[in-house]
Amino acid sequence: MKWLQNGFELSFRIRPAGLALAALYAVACWATWHLSVDQFFLPAGIRVAALLLTPKRMWPYLILGEYAYFAQMRYPMIEDYGMAWVIVGSACLIPAVALIVHLHHKLMAFTTESWLLSIAASAALVATALKLGLIHMLWPVPPSMPFYTNAMLYVLSDYIAILTVAPLALLWMRRRSHYDWTTWRRHPTLAALALLGVLGALLILVSTQAHSARATLQLLLVLPVIALTCMHGWRGAAVGVPLMNIILSQTMPTTGFPGSFDETTFFTQQIIAITSTALIALGPRITHHYHQHAPAPMTASRARAFSRSAHLANEQDLRERALGLRQIADDIEEALGETVQQLKADGHEAPATDLLRAFSRRSRRFRELTSMVYPTELEHAGLYVALRAGGLSETWNASHRIVRPMLGGDPCQLSMGLQLAAYRTFAEAVSLFLKEETGQIQISARCGRYKGVRGIVLNVALLDRHRTLASRTMERAIDRLSARAHAYSGSVQCRGHRITMVLLDTAGEAERGTLPNERSDICGTPTRQ
Repeated sequence: MKWLQNGFELSFRIRPAGLALAALYAVACWATWHLSVDQFFLPAGIRVAALLLTPKRMWPYLILGEYAYFAQMRYPMIEDYGMAWVIVGSACLIPAVALIVHLHHKLMAFTTESWLLSIAASAALVATALKLGLIHMLWPVPPSMPFYTNAMLYVLSDYIAILTVAPLALLWMRRRSHYDWTTWRRHPTLAALALLGVLGALLILVSTQAHSARATLQLLLVLPVIALTCMHGWRGAAVGVPLMNIILSQTMPTTGFPGSFDETTFFTQQIIAITSTALIALGPRITHHYHQHAPAPMTASRARAFSRSAHLANEQDLRERALGLRQIADDIEEALGETVQQLKADGHEAPATDLLRAFSRRSRRFRELTSMVYPTELEHAGLYVALRAGGLSETWNASHRIVRPMLGGDPCQLSMGLQLAAYRTFAEAVSLFLKEETGQIQISARCGRYKGVRGIVLNVALLDRHRTLASRTMERAIDRLSARAHAYSGSVQCRGHRITMVLLDTAGEAERGTLPNERSDICGTPTRQ
């Protein structure tokens, strides 16, 4: 019990940003209250949206802001309804709704966006129960409207308001998530939004006495929202449903008078509430099935991006190994040079010369093999120099079956990843020809631009045009070469005496001239980031 004798200390930090947040929240609730009616109470939506957007450590400032909002609004009501109701009724709403949002926190990360409906329904029910319960307990004279009628009005009012504001908060929360905004959606989306505006303008122009025409126009507001949901999934519903509810509320005959009520629109709102619920529930399912079945091009693009990343990561590993081997060769040459100098100094001129000659031949061969592990020449001078001057060229010349390569275009305009993929593809294709076919081999390459995309065409062919490749060679070529070709939006074709490979530089400027953890200018010296 020592703590009871010494007491305990409470400390907290007041943040200026938190005070600004509290003031902004209070002003937002006050402003939206002036735009609300009994059947469309916007501060309830502002409350839920603020709790969704604000980190939990800042929630006390939201509570402070709500208390400030209630204080300026309910202070004049003390004489009519009593101090107890003003204090208790103002203090318990936002903590109860904050508890509901907190309980849904895990659902936000592991399920679809349907959790928003659960928060909206729970918050509307709990807030209504608290408001009406405290009114009937603490008011000197209970309201004349029956409890169940009042409860239905309050629940629907809060629920529609939450579905108006909270989806916009959800859009902001998901702003960094990937979305495939394809061109074909643009014009239908603009048309649906324009139709919403036209229907809203007609609602303003139609006389308030034309109940049938107004009800028809109000129901027609659902059609463009359905179109937006079908096109964009939950994102379309998150934009369309708030717009529909705002247009509907702002075209009511009683809009602009807090506490007013329009019975005709109330019945339409019940239908709109059901429709909004269905659309927001349907939106995530549309998005889910779209990602599963529709976007084959997007899935293929992601697969190509992953494949390119894997190839580049492998090249980075090979580059590190090649640099390590070269460093070992440099150390051996340095040690050998010292040994040769020592032999010469001791008068052993002939053994020193023989040792130097033998090692020079093996050192050159070692460096050729190292350049085949990773062609560093490609980084400095481009693909064609690596093919003509590297270890791969020496191996080809040693076979006495490769005629002079025919190389055209400027490979330095291509990304480093594409040049490396072309180098590996060439090496694999020629190796396959050397093992599986007989006779002389002609290789050629051509860099250029096709439909605005840079790329390269590689050909490996038998010099004898009258011969045809064996079926086994064609099968192995497709199996071995297709992975790199498809990673760069290309293809592999086997026709007659040749294999043609196309690689396109569609990876974009972000990849241009880069390897993992590397940054280099094309045909320039790479530098560490």
